Amino acid sequence: MADATLYEQLGGKAAIDAAVDKFYEKMLADDRVSSFFSGVDMDGQRNKQRKFLAYAFGGPVSYTGKDMREGHAHLLGKGLNDSHVDVVIEHLGNTLLELGVAEELVKQVAAIAEGARDDVLSR
Repeated sequence: MADATLYEQLGGKAAIDAAVDKFYEKMLADDRVSSFFSGVDMDGQRNKQRKFLAYAFGGPVSYTGKDMREGHAHLLGKGLNDSHVDVVIEHLGNTLLELGVAEELVKQVAAIAEGARDDVLSR
């Protein structure tokens, strides 16, 4: 699978779908970040996240949503900061590990998420 995309190595659409569902269960249950989802259409949020992650991991998806800065700008006014990004990366990694994803692939996903930190926080 040396030439396989990260999307393919993770298990494709079914794996991304399962990961997104489990990830948001964790996010919504976590008092450190759950308030950011107050009033959010979670079905819509999950769908956007599935498309974005498929795109970010090299899947056969064209992502046409907002960029990281624009998509998270409204959350800065609610206090979004580095500690919240840390929680996202923590829950994403733990979700993937629970789903049986190899640690090396989890590290690749974490690196992609970490690479978006400054844009998410508009720095």
